[in-house]
Amino acid sequence: MTHSPRKQFAQHWLKSDKALNQIVKAAEITKSDRIWEIGPGTGILTRRLLPQAQTVVAVEIDRDLCQLLAKKLGKTETFLLLQGDVLSIDLAANLANLPAFQNPNKVVANIPYNITGPILEKLLGTIANPNPQPFELIVLLVQKEVAERLYAKPSSKAFGALSVRVQYLADCELVCHVPARDFEPPPKVDSAVVRLRPHTRQAASDPKFLDNLVKLSFAEKRKMLRNNLKSIVERDRLTNLLEQLEINPQVRAEDLSVAQWMELSNRLAPSP
Repeated sequence: MTHSPRKQFAQHWLKSDKALNQIVKAAEITKSDRIWEIGPGTGILTRRLLPQAQTVVAVEIDRDLCQLLAKKLGKTETFLLLQGDVLSIDLAANLANLPAFQNPNKVVANIPYNITGPILEKLLGTIANPNPQPFELIVLLVQKEVAERLYAKPSSKAFGALSVRVQYLADCELVCHVPARDFEPPPKVDSAVVRLRPHTRQAASDPKFLDNLVKLSFAEKRKMLRNNLKSIVERDRLTNLLEQLEINPQVRAEDLSVAQWMELSNRLAPSP
């Protein structure tokens, strides 16, 4: 049984052994790890994960692919395949009676690029509502442009609201670049593997306020921060606060680090 990639599911099969090996290596898998794989496709990555992990639970939306995977790997006791949409599936409910697969601690996946943002939110949560049970490690193959935004440094061209939101919740690093030719069929863009380590550092005093602050500040990226925030903070007050924090009053949103965003939010947030 063969399966041709489907555009409706943004399917592109990774065929590079080098890239696959780098994904697995980046996941730092041990025999005690329970892996969640999103979109296993034909199972090329799954087969590399299974010998190293305790268990692998995979969620695949394509029913035909599920049949193919069931034939290939259905008899593997450490593998569980769930058919469904990763954005709507209740993983905990599906695993409630399967203790060997419960509470996966790592995510390893070549995800559909058209839903990267929602998947990141599903895995990490948001600034206002972080995932209460964060994963130990998340390794994702994503569009190169998105990857650059995830690990971007302040004042760089790629640094934006997504950078702040993700870096508030996790440390992010580049693992490797993956050119379009390493896929079948080749996508129109190059890709990259990123590794996220969710952290539990001290949170902002008012996460919801910080979430809104970031949203407003990046609404018009070319404007100075004091112009983007004039609807919630008086201009002179913000200027004075920036000077106290030794930040240029003419600063733009992309110039502030996550730590500075937290400090600014803590100073501006209304008293409870």
